[in-house]
Amino acid sequence: MSGKYGSVGNGVSYSKLNGSEDSVNFCSGATAPDTISNASGVFSSGHGYLRTNDSFGKSHKSDSTSVLIDPVGRHDEDDEPILPPSAGRVLGTLGGVFAPVALGQLSTNVFQRVGFVVGEAGMLQTLLMFVLAYTILLLTVLSICAISTNGAIEGGGAYYMISRALGPEFGGAIGLLFFFANVFSAALYVAGFVEGLLSNFGPGGTLNLDPPLPEDDINASFKGYSYLYATVVLIFCLIVCMIGGAMFARTSLFILMVVVLCTLMVIISTFVKQASELPIPIPIPRTNTLVYPDVSNVTENVTTVFYNYTGYSIHTFMENLFGKYTADYTNPKVIQNFAIVFAVLFSSVTGIMNGSNMSGELKDPSRSIPRGTLGAVSFTFTTYIILAFITAFTASGDLLRNNYGYLQEVNIWAPFVIIGIFAATLSAALGNLIGASRVLEALARDELFWFLLKPATIVTRSGNPWVAVIISWLLVQLVLLIGSLNAIAPLVSVFFLLSYAATNLACLALELASAPNFRPTFKYFFWWTSLLGMLGCLAMCFLINAVFAAVAVIILMLLVMVLHLRTWPTSWGSISQALIFHQVRKYLLLLDSRKEHVKFWRPQILLLVANPRSCINLIHFVNDLKKGGLYVLGHVKVGEFDQQKDDEVQQEYPGWLALIDSLKVKAFAEMTVAESVREGMRHLVYISGLGGMKPNTICLGFYDDSVPMDTLVHRRRRTRTFYGSAEEGSTDPVAEIFPPLRGIGDRKPLVAEEYVKLIADTLKMSKNIFICRHFQQLDKEAIIKSKNRKFIDVWPVNMFNPRTAGYLDMSCLFILQLACILNMVSGWKSKTTLRIFLCVEREGPDTERKQKKLEEILKQLRILGQIRAIPWTDAVIHHATSQQSAEETKLSTDYTVVSDEYVVKLNELIKQHSSNQGNTAVTFLYLPRTPKKESLYTKYLKQLAILTDDLPPTVLVHGIHPVTSTTL
Repeated sequence: MSGKYGSVGNGVSYSKLNGSEDSVNFCSGATAPDTISNASGVFSSGHGYLRTNDSFGKSHKSDSTSVLIDPVGRHDEDDEPILPPSAGRVLGTLGGVFAPVALGQLSTNVFQRVGFVVGEAGMLQTLLMFVLAYTILLLTVLSICAISTNGAIEGGGAYYMISRALGPEFGGAIGLLFFFANVFSAALYVAGFVEGLLSNFGPGGTLNLDPPLPEDDINASFKGYSYLYATVVLIFCLIVCMIGGAMFARTSLFILMVVVLCTLMVIISTFVKQASELPIPIPIPRTNTLVYPDVSNVTENVTTVFYNYTGYSIHTFMENLFGKYTADYTNPKVIQNFAIVFAVLFSSVTGIMNGSNMSGELKDPSRSIPRGTLGAVSFTFTTYIILAFITAFTASGDLLRNNYGYLQEVNIWAPFVIIGIFAATLSAALGNLIGASRVLEALARDELFWFLLKPATIVTRSGNPWVAVIISWLLVQLVLLIGSLNAIAPLVSVFFLLSYAATNLACLALELASAPNFRPTFKYFFWWTSLLGMLGCLAMCFLINAVFAAVAVIILMLLVMVLHLRTWPTSWGSISQALIFHQVRKYLLLLDSRKEHVKFWRPQILLLVANPRSCINLIHFVNDLKKGGLYVLGHVKVGEFDQQKDDEVQQEYPGWLALIDSLKVKAFAEMTVAESVREGMRHLVYISGLGGMKPNTICLGFYDDSVPMDTLVHRRRRTRTFYGSAEEGSTDPVAEIFPPLRGIGDRKPLVAEEYVKLIADTLKMSKNIFICRHFQQLDKEAIIKSKNRKFIDVWPVNMFNPRTAGYLDMSCLFILQLACILNMVSGWKSKTTLRIFLCVEREGPDTERKQKKLEEILKQLRILGQIRAIPWTDAVIHHATSQQSAEETKLSTDYTVVSDEYVVKLNELIKQHSSNQGNTAVTFLYLPRTPKKESLYTKYLKQLAILTDDLPPTVLVHGIHPVTSTTL
């Protein structure tokens, strides 16, 4: 972008007007407002600091494609200066990516560890190690390139990519591990620098002309001075990082040129040495306790041990072809093996994300990261293979295993190698230190770890996170106390490998989710490359050090769980949602309603809620009844959609989701607008669910004249989601989400006839139904805490038609099924017993026969419960039937007109047996079909009210489909 005008994609352009505001035009000749709002904030494009207003109303730096194009000098509402798109982004591909990655991968290996690897593992295993390491690296780089070319990249490198793909929980956990990986790696390279310094200039070093010291003095000198030298090196790195990214890039480019020059001189030197000079005896440093076991007796008169540098020799190559694992003279207590050597090698080539770490300061990260990283990986792999072959052809195995700094003895000018060692390790330490600070700043800016990392967000006017740099520097100082270079290497490798595995996982998830917005411009990757990269990284973790890997994975999982409980200050979008959508859609297509079988029936319930304030207990109760089935909270807004200024359903829907989250019920919410509750209920029955997962059972609250209780306010477990602070002037968000309940004398929104029509419509639409009353009395916690067992009472008989007593129709079986499901739920199962009442006209032999028959049926249905035979002759004699004949009413499930006195007797009978000593938790009753004549609707509802008056929480049930089976 240059000048006053720039492009924002195909057909979209913007221009700066009068040097103060920006306008966005979508097509030629079109007039657009100064800002165009979308779901995530203000629309625009480009690089720079992103600003959006999230759902919490607070301004945050965003990671979406929404960018606020602001001229220099503008301020946001918090009076914070908003940087222009170019501010802080000064690095190109060469200095910002290629140089840091190349130097991070050359690091200690190029001069100090190639000989060690070849000498211990042999040339064949060395090639295998490099191919294995670089295959894992390349597969990971492909994933990095894919993610980095899929949108605007902010600061934070790998952490940013992982967190925005996998979500804050996994991203934050991996980000913290990646931060510590960079810290440990910086310490590793500083230790390598000091090792090179002491091996040349320290006591007994190759360039130290002073006589060697006794063992105690050498150890004391090493322990004291090595940490002092490391501190000096770190101070230099700190100064460079404090100046900023531009200084880091210039320093990296200069160091890279030095390392390349020194490497070329090593290669040239192998050809310059004349045949007459070969073989060249190379002295073994006096610090090698494997060659000089009795260091205390080593004096100037003791014979120095030499091993040969043979020059190019096929005999030498054959000698170095196979491995010979021995003890490392810098750590004699440990015998080397493939895993240890590979860990040392891999830990020195883990710099592939050094360029990605600088993503916030790259001019064009989507272009620079792929090109720079792939170029650096190819360059370093070629360099290592050349050096490995040269090493295997020219130096004896004994020399390689006992003098890691032998190259300076055969170089045209010995200081070339020393300078190369210092330059390579210094640059790698520098890259990891600045990378760690950028990751830490990104973690702090995203507020994942509450206020703990808040200081790391402090930056200079140019955007350099100087506090994060200081924190990272201090941690590296602490890590250096671990000591040996090789002791740190396995831990570094495990941390980096986990980070690489997460990067591959992020790319794999994005690819498998098939999200339309995942369309990276980098095309040279596939889902299987990400999968292989992830598996390779995880396998190498445990191969290198199973203990470290297990501990790291446990820490990772703990961090994920901790972050999962976090309330996020912003939303990035989690790949888990895309994957869940992808899988759910696939399985919903496979869920064929035509293949349903009664053996696998489960309740899928639509609970119609007028106002959740009055039915919190009922919502929890129905949640217990669903038995893993679909559960939908439905709400009808009465009114005309055309008369609404905005869609009120969309405005209120988040409040219902918040209610579900607060109550911790596994439910969905569905809302609709209709001119009547009846019409809206039909909408909800038809639209709720999808495919083969749709409601088969409708639940209604009871219609009566009682004043509803605000159970939302009085429920015991209150959450901050719904309750504001107690400070004066604070508002209760519930009042804004849900209206207050009706009071005494207030008009009901639904008349009795329409309520009965809801029941009739439900049955007409072939849905089971149950109606709940008195659930404001239900206290599940009290039931669970009670020392006495409670009963779930079941009355499987149509009491409005006593002639049906002794017959179990669909409704009776449905009642038994619901009661059995409730009794299977945790809490209810341990504190309640199922009690089935068998209504008989009189006690006698016939009663015993009916009881045994019922026991047999319950046994076949695998329903455990107590059967109580109840004579109801006194109630039956008050029964007054309609004009229907006995034959017509024998097995009818319809409502039969009866006298109110008869219903009162039934109510007294139920109360007598279910409310004794308050031992009934819930009562299940038979709900007859609605009358065929609408003129009887009011009487029907009135007698249902009489039947259930003063009972414990009661459920009136009517089922029309088979719900249970006696077959296996």
